[in-house]
Amino acid sequence: MTGAALAADIVVTRKDFRLEAKIACAPGEVVAVMGPSGAGKSTLLAAIAGLTRLSEGNIRIGERDVASVARPRRHIPAAQRGAVLLGQDARLFPHLTARENIAFGPRARGIDRKVALGDADDWLWRVGLPGMGDRRPAQLSGGQQQRVAIARALATSPQVLLLDEPLTSLDPETAADVRAMLHDQLAATHATAVVVTHDAVDAAALATRLMVVEGGRVTQHGAVRDVLRAPATRFVATMAGVNLIHGVAHDGRWRARSASPEVLIGAADDVSLAASAAEGAPLAAVFRPSDLRLERAVESTWTGALRLAAEEQSTPGTWLARVVRVEQTPAGARVHTAEPAVAADVSADDIVDAGFAPGAPVRVRVDPAAVRLFAPPAGA
Repeated sequence: MTGAALAADIVVTRKDFRLEAKIACAPGEVVAVMGPSGAGKSTLLAAIAGLTRLSEGNIRIGERDVASVARPRRHIPAAQRGAVLLGQDARLFPHLTARENIAFGPRARGIDRKVALGDADDWLWRVGLPGMGDRRPAQLSGGQQQRVAIARALATSPQVLLLDEPLTSLDPETAADVRAMLHDQLAATHATAVVVTHDAVDAAALATRLMVVEGGRVTQHGAVRDVLRAPATRFVATMAGVNLIHGVAHDGRWRARSASPEVLIGAADDVSLAASAAEGAPLAAVFRPSDLRLERAVESTWTGALRLAAEEQSTPGTWLARVVRVEQTPAGARVHTAEPAVAADVSADDIVDAGFAPGAPVRVRVDPAAVRLFAPPAGA
């Protein structure tokens, strides 16, 4: 990528894991990386930062090749790469004040002590901690420590800022405040950043592009809105807060792939897509858990419900499913069903009255107007 602040083709191989990922950031761009635990997100950042050696590939930061497996081999040490990695733990120097922690990086680069400390006070003001420069980390809350850590990272003017789930250890209210501050400072400093997160809110608030890593592979990438609106995998759909079912065009409608009994949906806003697509063409359906309605099936056993369903004509937007688990939510409960796997939000009263217990057969209904169809990305 010409003129990129970061351009990396990363392959890291371990005994039981292999990461293959390409990532590029334009100057001043923020890219979010999401994926399930163990997908390789932290390994990706560690490779860019220089803490993990490449098995194959290369990394370029600004105008310098900082890592390459091809000859001439290169592995520039982490401290000399121009990349700063900040994780969940602020890792402040406990014996230094907040001001001294922020000034540490600039001073290590030869900046005069008085100038560095003065700039540190400015950074404390920027991150919402004016007047706290003399406090040591033990005298700061978790959120305040993370603000100091962010200031310390940005004070060095890194070519690339690497953030590994920096808000995970904070309570929701503190995380929201720090997220807003981080957004403002990334924009104000025109910082180039890669943000690993498990939260779609972080991705939407901080980044312009989103890359999804699953099982050591990039499964989807693009503008944050586009990825969350058209999820390629069940993981992305879960992060976006929607149900995703892969299917095909069938007789002008949408039919779930490999569902028994048959699931048909005619999406009101996308009828033309299903009708115009070639028979059997891949189509994905998305809808919110709140758009589903559940009711107990007439038969109380799955075998009996299946037999009855086989005798009935399929009704678009209605299908038979089996409850696999129930999770409590602030507003009631979320019921997960199988065949196909979807989640439905129901009230606490419905759980009690209808008896939506694991194993129970249920009728699932969705208004066609609430369903959106799209052609899934290649390979989904």
